Amino acid sequence: MKIRHNRGLKQTTRFKRAIKRCLVCLLIMVFAGCSDDVDVSHPAVTTQSPNIEISYQSFVPIPLQPFQLNPAMVALGDQLFHDVRLSGDNTIACASCHIIALGGVDRQSRSTGISGRKGDINSPTVFNAAFNFKQFWDGRVNSLEEQINGPIHNVKEMGSNWPQVIGKLTKDKALTRVFKKLFKDGITQDNIRHAIATYERSLTTPNARFDQYLSGNTAALSEDELKGFELFKKLGCDSCHQGINLGGNMFQSLGVMRDYFANRRTLNESDLGRYNVTKNPQDKHKFKVPSLRNIALTAPYFHDGSAHTLEQAVAAMAYYQLGLRLTQPEVEQLVKFLNTLTGAPFNNKAAEGQNP
Repeated sequence: MKIRHNRGLKQTTRFKRAIKRCLVCLLIMVFAGCSDDVDVSHPAVTTQSPNIEISYQSFVPIPLQPFQLNPAMVALGDQLFHDVRLSGDNTIACASCHIIALGGVDRQSRSTGISGRKGDINSPTVFNAAFNFKQFWDGRVNSLEEQINGPIHNVKEMGSNWPQVIGKLTKDKALTRVFKKLFKDGITQDNIRHAIATYERSLTTPNARFDQYLSGNTAALSEDELKGFELFKKLGCDSCHQGINLGGNMFQSLGVMRDYFANRRTLNESDLGRYNVTKNPQDKHKFKVPSLRNIALTAPYFHDGSAHTLEQAVAAMAYYQLGLRLTQPEVEQLVKFLNTLTGAPFNNKAAEGQNP
């Protein structure tokens, strides 16, 4: 009788845990649905949008060529993206904080701008940013073109302004000729932004092994990676991380089940998140859900860069967002799955159409 009683207790405990996880997932979905902005149909890009139908609660592979872009415009944008003349003291380029070879980030908790000034927030990756429904952690702009204004004028980043930038660039005769070929009115604020945004739209990373799996190659993921994917869905991670970018299409509170900021001695303005845009008290500590694409390359994590490894980030998200303490094997399984989200050009074998 004692053995049966113990078995019954174990079954009851497992049942309670299952119910708890279902309720947690439901809460996350409710919170997600209550966000003031959720993209449930397609990525918000202003021009040359890819012909992709993206639905909420689904996973979509990145097409090999999601945008039709003018190669000459991409090349000009690439040049400008790496041009330090966009900064006030000619020391900082867009690429200083978004290093292409490092996955589009600088791997710093907070980036360094002109005169060694430290920014207030972690720089997100520029790769696949074209698929985000809004830009910046607080979602204060809707397009890549609008986003460029931010770092140009920020005194902790590039510390410049458009008249100053245009004045420098117009002295470059070779660059002026390139602009004249592509734009009737030559070097202007809008044309600079258009060129850089076009280049950024070229920075997509298709053909990750997860994309191959979604496209029908069931051998693209290992058994452990598939277990990680199933756990990812079972825990409800896909309530916020879904769509073509596995994120980037909604806002969510940081600390749904536990107070993320409880142990902070001081909070800065960036910790308020979406509230800085809307001034709605319900938006305090709410942020754009980051993309999980190439996540293995883009440490440190979160808006404050507080998680230095992917394992730390996974455990923290489970604790604060789901109210769960994951076991080490669960963390490892999830990390193995997340590693399958690394796409070309970083996953060379994937770029060649092979399974790593």
